[in-house]
Amino acid sequence: MATEAEVDEQYNKTAQILADAEFRSTLNQKEDEMNAVLTINAGAGGTEACDWASMLLRMYRMYADRAGYKVVDLFEQDGDAAGIKSASLEIRGDFAYGWLKGENGVHRLVRVSPFNAQGKRQTSFASVFVYPLIEDDEIEVKINPDDLKWDVFRASGAGGQHVNRTESAVRVTHIPTGIVAECQADRSQHRNRDTAMTMLKSRLYQLELRKRQAEQDKIEAGKSKIEWGSQIRSYVLDDRWVKDLRSGYKVHNPDTVLDGDLQEFLKAYLMWERNPTGIVEEVD
Repeated sequence: MATEAEVDEQYNKTAQILADAEFRSTLNQKEDEMNAVLTINAGAGGTEACDWASMLLRMYRMYADRAGYKVVDLFEQDGDAAGIKSASLEIRGDFAYGWLKGENGVHRLVRVSPFNAQGKRQTSFASVFVYPLIEDDEIEVKINPDDLKWDVFRASGAGGQHVNRTESAVRVTHIPTGIVAECQADRSQHRNRDTAMTMLKSRLYQLELRKRQAEQDKIEAGKSKIEWGSQIRSYVLDDRWVKDLRSGYKVHNPDTVLDGDLQEFLKAYLMWERNPTGIVEEVD
């Protein structure tokens, strides 16, 4: 006969399975199952913003490691004094895009600046953009070669020091939309070119998804939706809290969040997206 402790353990396991199934049900779009490309850009503010962008890059790398995802560094541009101006990661694993799609938007950092001699409180911003990585066999995206502008240049940043002596880094611009994709992940310019094209196709597919979503929003005018590029989360280090401004989910352990502990924020967003009027409680 099972003991009370064994019954409780089995109950907790069953409850977790049901909870996981509920969250999985929110990932019901075709693109949710896909791998993801995550791009970070520092906002205005010089060194402060570049340092914040590098902190976010570290956070997402650590999250991916926790989740068992594979990460490939695609592009990284160093800041002038510290941090990074921009970076792109390819994140591969089950439902990588579905989990990370809610990270799109502006992330705000408030802290006592380590770069300010007076120890003043500073606010910094960085934008995050996540889109599904469209493989060649998943969707057909037609691109007119005449609509493309190609540039090659020497790689920079931590991921590209082994190719700095040759112009192996690649940038492709889709002229009609202005969308740019860059890659310096490989020594081979040819392979970087192929990767950049895959990234561009993915961006164009994401653009089409956004157009469809805009049409749906017109129909569902009463349903609140996040606007692309809007501020989504605040990280206030000296007051010890991080809050998602959409779901309302808030925690008081910013260090663990910046160490990649994002899963509860991602879950809270998915549940909020399903029911934008829902209330999420704070977590100590």
